[in-house]
This record gives sequence, structure tokens and C-alpha cells, in this order.
Amino acid sequence: MASYSTFSSASSDLSTPRSSSPTSTTSRSSATTVSKRMSLSSRRISAPFNPMASVDIDAIEAAMKATALDGLRGYSQDHYGTVRQYRETDYVSKNNAGGYQVLREPAWNKGTSFSPDERVSKNLSGLIPHVMENMETQCARAMKMINTRSTNIDKYLYLSSLKASNTDLFYRLLIDHVAQLMPLVYTPTIGDVCLQYSTLYTRPEALYISIKQRKSIATILRNWPYPNPSICVVTDGSRILGLGDLGVNGVGISIGKLALYTGAAGIHPENTLPIVLDCGTANEDNLRDPLYLGLRAKRPSIEVQREFMDEFMTAVKEVYPDMLVQFEDFETEKAFEYLERYKKEKCFNDDIQGTGAVVLAGYIGAVNLSGVPMEDQRLVFMGAGSAGVGVAKQVMEYYTRRGLSEKEARDKFYLVDTKGLVTKDRGDRLAEHKKIFARSDNNGHQFRTLEEVIEYVKPTALIGLTATFGVFTEGVVRSLKASVDYGGLGRRPILFPLSNPLTKAECTFEQAITWTEGTAIFASGSPFSAFTMKSHDMVTTYYPNQGNNVYVFPGLGLGAILAKASRVTDLMVYTAAEALSRSLNAEEIRMGLIYPKIERVRDASVIVAREVMKAARRDGVSTLPEETWIEWEEWGDVALTAWIKKQVYDPRF
Repeated sequence: MASYSTFSSASSDLSTPRSSSPTSTTSRSSATTVSKRMSLSSRRISAPFNPMASVDIDAIEAAMKATALDGLRGYSQDHYGTVRQYRETDYVSKNNAGGYQVLREPAWNKGTSFSPDERVSKNLSGLIPHVMENMETQCARAMKMINTRSTNIDKYLYLSSLKASNTDLFYRLLIDHVAQLMPLVYTPTIGDVCLQYSTLYTRPEALYISIKQRKSIATILRNWPYPNPSICVVTDGSRILGLGDLGVNGVGISIGKLALYTGAAGIHPENTLPIVLDCGTANEDNLRDPLYLGLRAKRPSIEVQREFMDEFMTAVKEVYPDMLVQFEDFETEKAFEYLERYKKEKCFNDDIQGTGAVVLAGYIGAVNLSGVPMEDQRLVFMGAGSAGVGVAKQVMEYYTRRGLSEKEARDKFYLVDTKGLVTKDRGDRLAEHKKIFARSDNNGHQFRTLEEVIEYVKPTALIGLTATFGVFTEGVVRSLKASVDYGGLGRRPILFPLSNPLTKAECTFEQAITWTEGTAIFASGSPFSAFTMKSHDMVTTYYPNQGNNVYVFPGLGLGAILAKASRVTDLMVYTAAEALSRSLNAEEIRMGLIYPKIERVRDASVIVAREVMKAARRDGVSTLPEETWIEWEEWGDVALTAWIKKQVYDPRF
């Protein structure tokens, strides 16, 4: 009975739980609770305690790797040693070189273009294929190699290898295919190259001057293999394009820029010197990168960096007193400070003066096409860094040279940064370089966004130097057009999104044309393709302008060098801009362009160099013999232009 009763209860319990007695339910619940407790207890006993479960092992390992890479940690360096070299470097002259000495020197190597006599006299027989080619065939082979490369970095690496083996062929290729190859040699590709420079590195291409060897700068300069360079491009890598602090990786900028001095203006490649000043970096990715080639330390104080720069400029004056120094991609405050500090030396800053001049040249042309009278022009600058303020200063000079007072000219400019319109009463501490354009006529009102500023100012021109992609939105651009249309019929807005590379452009050419119904006068820092738009059964092709510094700095540098200028004056920079604005031919004017086609950049550079030389003469800084200038002043531009063309390097002849 007991057995039956237990079975019956269980059966009833399973089939009809609602018929179960309270007593049996309580009993079952109690048993389940005990079972759960036993299960939990068993689990606690079976799973051993892990004391490292809450520790971030990956973070500890990363910190250990960073510590292992930091070989300078714990040192306090107040004194610096001097490098003592005990022998001179023996270089074989071109006339005495033979065999691989010739083939391994890029300035002498002609590859398969050596003549039969040269192959015999220089012991080259059997060292190169038994075929004699002209440079056109060599260029065709090189272009085929470039066109089969899948990425721009791969194409850059091939070009770099070519430059390291055959200088003349590299520059012939660059000159003949400048529209296709310039974006590979410089922007936008050079930005990606700089980001990866320590990984891509295969051979030295520059002088790498570390702050650790600051007492040996003169010795390092003398180690450069080509005597008496006429121009150097120097950077400390602290603000490379729109990419920030890249440290020693920024040397790619110096290398690429000097390639354009040669390709665009004909400064001989043996007379160019790329330099990077390695003061460390604030870039954490670089500091953690085991392949990083630079000083693995944070940058020292501004005062120490200034001392280092003083020592560099002193050494340059000692070793290469006639060399022109171009500052490149220093962070904003240092860029302005160094330009002012060394203004009596033979130097200039392309980010400030070169960018300003090329934008001024485009602006002169744009004003002529805009239909907006000079008195109605108002400019909004999105971006108030070194480039933005430098450009604004250059464009302001356009107005002062046309009769406006400095205050009247300055009142046309409205600068906008990340906090809004730059005003004197905004409540923040303005950087020194911004103060010249800080507004005081805002009646206490602050304009925090670009849209608010455009609504307030109603500008005729919008210029972008923010390194922020897409900041010129459709609403912004349409508001600009509406502001210009409000002034009268036939007026056109000026729109210059100037940031590099393409990924930093404030807007695209297609957007600018579409949002302004084709009326925008457009110039960009990076290259864009032509755009065709259909409207009311009409098809119109619009051609973009690229406000690339390559239109100015090569000619400015060439002119300063050929004039033997003791320094680069403001008049020389302004004259470079005016000369560029007058360098367009009839076809370019009919196309509505404000810059020459890039294929004519060497022609433009000759014109810019000629006018810069004349400005140096007027400013009293040209040290050429008096009788030379008397002859040119007698015969004019024809004689001076012919002389310039005889001085420049051209691998085609």
C-alpha cells in the first residue's frame, strides 16, 4: 500500500499539478531548493579561483613592450657630445668612375642609353644589356611598370627606386607626365608615404639631424655627398599636411617637395638637400612602433626646440652660406615664430608664404571673373592656423596695394576656427597669429558655427584650410551662393576648399558645381577631375582649378637662387603671386581657369622666377653683379628669360 500510495501521489503530481496538496507542493519546493544549493556549492568547489581574471593582460603586455622600446628612459641630458670624424669621405669623380661606380651613382647612370663609346671608356660592357635605347623607350618601359602597379604607394615606391638608380630618367618621366605623376610624387600620395615611412624605408634620401647630436650639426651638413646645395627643405615633422605630428616620418615631405623644385622649375637635383630635424614626437603610435626610425621620446619644451633651430640655422650659415632654406610643415606657432625670427636670413615658409601666394594668384583671377566689385568683396576663412592666417595676410595685401588702408583691407576678412568666429571678446586665449584678424565689431555676439557666420557676414568668398573633410556642406555652399546672388545679377561665388589630401578636402568639385548650379569659381588644394552637368537639355563641362603650391614655390625658389638674393622679401612673395596670375595663355582663359594647366607648370615657373628676380633687384637684395642687371634692364624680359632657361636643369636635352 505504501508503495502504491507513493506511486499514485507522484503520478497525480505529474499529471494534474493543480490537484496536488499544499503539503506535497511545499515538500517538492524544499527539495528543489536544497538541490539548487547543492548544485551551486558543487560548482563553487569544482571551479578554482582565478586571481588574474580581472587583470588586463593585453594592457600590461603593451606597457612592457613600450618600456622595452624606450631606451632613453631615466636619462637626464643637459650636455651633448660632439661627433668627431677622423677622415674625409673619398668620392670618385665622374671622369674617373668606371663600371659599377657609374651604374650605382644615379646622377651618372644612363641605363641602356649609354653609347657604345661610353660603354667601352667606362668599362660597362656586359654590365648592362647589349641594346642601346633612347630615353623615350626607357620612359615607355617605366610608364608601363607604373600603370601595372595596383596602389599609389606601389607606384611611389617604383618611382623612388627609379630616382635612386637613374636621376635623369626619373625627372624626364616626371616632366613628360606631370599631371599623372605629380600626385604620386607629392600630394596626395606623399601623405600616405609619410604615415608609413619607417615601414617603407629602404635607403637614406635625406639628412637626419637628431637633437641628440645638436652640437654636431655642421659636421652632419658636411657629410652630404653633393657640395654646395642651393636649396634645402627642412621640417621637424610636427604638422605634416593634415596628419599631425609624424616625427621623423615627415621627412617624406622634404624629399617630395624637392623633387618638385627640380621637376617644376629645373633646379638641378644635385643642388637640393632634404632635411628632417628629429626632436622626438607626440605621436603615440610612432612611439609604440618597434620599426619607428626616429627619436623615441616626447618633444622637449618649445624653448629647447627653439635653441635647436637656432643651432641649425647657425650651422647652415657656416657650412652653406648661399643655400636657401625653405621651412616646411612646422606646427603653427613655431611656423610663425621661426619665420619672424629668421626673416633676415635667406629663408621662407611655404605653408605660410607659398600657400598665401598661390591662393592670392587664384583670388586675383577669381575676382576678375566674379562680377563682384572690390568694395563688395567679403571673405570667410574656415581655418585659422598657419596656412589660413598666412593666406589671409597675402590676400589682404592685394587690397592695400589697390588703395585701401590696412584697416579697410583687414575688415574684409572673417576667420573661423573650431570655436567659431575669431573675435576679441570670445572669452578664450587667442593664439598670437590669430589676433591680427580678431573681430571687434560683433557687438558682443558670438557666432559658433560656419552657418551662423555666413548668415551674419554674407560673404562673396569662402576659403577652407581646415583639413576637415566635408565641412563645406550643401547648406553652407548654397548659403554662400545666396549671399552672392543677393548682391545682384551676374555675380559668382568664390569657393576654395584648399586642404590636402583629398580625404581632408572641405568639399568636392562636383558638389561645388552642383550646389551652385555651375556658378562657383572653384580652386582646391588636391586634384579633381572635370565634371559634366546637364541642365535644360544643355550639357556643360566644368574644369577645376588646383591651387597647388607647386605653381609658386619652385619659381620663387629659383628666382631667389638665380638673383643671389640675400633674403626673401615680402615684395618677392607678392610678386610671385601676381606673376602667376598673369601666366595663363589664351586657351586657359577661354576655359575659365584661374591657374595654368599643370602641364605648363615649368613655363609658369620661368615667368614667376623672372619676376621674383626683378623684385629682388628693386628691393636691393640681389647680389648679382651690377653690369649683369644693366644688360637685362637694357634688353628686358626677352634677355632675362633666355638667361634663366639656360640655367635650369632639363633632362630632355
